[in-house]
Amino acid sequence: MTAQLPGTLITREFRERIVLVGVVSPGIDAEEVEANLDELALLVDTAGADVAARTVQRRSRPDPATFVGRGKAHQLAELAEQVDADTVVFDDELSPAQQRNLEKLLGRTAIDRTAVILDIFAQNARSPEGRAQVELALLRYRLPRLRGRGRELSQQAGGIGTRGPGETQLEVDRRRLVRRMHRLEADLRDVDRTRQLQRRSRSRGRLREVAIVGYTNAGKSTLLNRLTGAGVPAENRLFVTLDPRTRQLALPGGETVLVTDTVGFVRKLPHELVEAFRSTLDSVRLADLLVHVVDAAAPDPEGQVAAVRTVLDEIGASDVPELLVVNKADLSSEAAKLAAKLDGAVPISAATGEGVDLLLRMIGDRLRTADRIVELEIPWARGDVLAAVHREGEVVQQDAGDEGARVQVVLDEAGRARFSEFVVQGV
Repeated sequence: MTAQLPGTLITREFRERIVLVGVVSPGIDAEEVEANLDELALLVDTAGADVAARTVQRRSRPDPATFVGRGKAHQLAELAEQVDADTVVFDDELSPAQQRNLEKLLGRTAIDRTAVILDIFAQNARSPEGRAQVELALLRYRLPRLRGRGRELSQQAGGIGTRGPGETQLEVDRRRLVRRMHRLEADLRDVDRTRQLQRRSRSRGRLREVAIVGYTNAGKSTLLNRLTGAGVPAENRLFVTLDPRTRQLALPGGETVLVTDTVGFVRKLPHELVEAFRSTLDSVRLADLLVHVVDAAAPDPEGQVAAVRTVLDEIGASDVPELLVVNKADLSSEAAKLAAKLDGAVPISAATGEGVDLLLRMIGDRLRTADRIVELEIPWARGDVLAAVHREGEVVQQDAGDEGARVQVVLDEAGRARFSEFVVQGV
């Protein structure tokens, strides 16, 4: 297994063996904990390791020193020894102190779900922006864990929770690490400014923007390929897409929109990643419509919908209009039933194309609730207004009249207000 980020080429000739740990606490039942551990097992496999054992404990509240308590920690040490595990992974977030204490008691690496997800992102980052975002998230996660552990971590051979460009920073002092973080933040601000300029350029053309969102591996990239022929990688793996991809799409009504495929979400998505990817996720927050893809074949699709909406709320996108799409109808006989349960959802198969024509019509209908075609009559002497209309809206038809140009154009509410004096009354 080879890490993909610069400065950390670590080839492992074996797969780590992992023990998973879940905790049943008030408000979280055993069934939910087991489902979370199932997903954590998938994450561990994606990161390149094998689950050797798993265990669940009941606690009224986390132990401040070891999360699970000293007695349970000793039991975990025995279990890890029996199955020859390299690492113990907790489904819940560990504090730096808990992590240090557990590693002393376990005699091996102890990490949490956040570290696993960050590790997967470190392996999958491809673009310069994506690599910078992942590195920043890694450093934010590792900074509070440096105290008293810099030399120890710098000597590790790698593995889940230790990969990524932050490894070289673990050998230096906190000041240099913070300087690196500030540099990454500045670089990402520059990228964000460029993206904002590109977005303003797009907005002058008034092309509506649709963002495809959803749980990781729900089929978002496959849907983008089906809609636009984008040809982007679409694999049956978690977090294949980290960098947004935007393509043009012609709707059945003749309108052209921009469709963006975004990074997949997951339960307990690390806050560090949400913060680092905030500029990338602006494509979601600023979209005119969210096409929320739900995996009909997933064990708990409704829980995944809730998890995605939690992240949307965190990034300020909860008010963006949403169209639910129940994907993988070819793999699940429950797709239509689930779509009916999720009011207004569309059952489709992005792989086969089933239901996609209906989806396109519904995307157009949803966008037209905010936009509508208006007819303007613009005097020939007002060429500046005619040029502005072409910039601000999508011109459907333009005819030459005796007094001026008759233009049918799709305008949003702001555009209709701006050109209200030229609107042909009664149309």
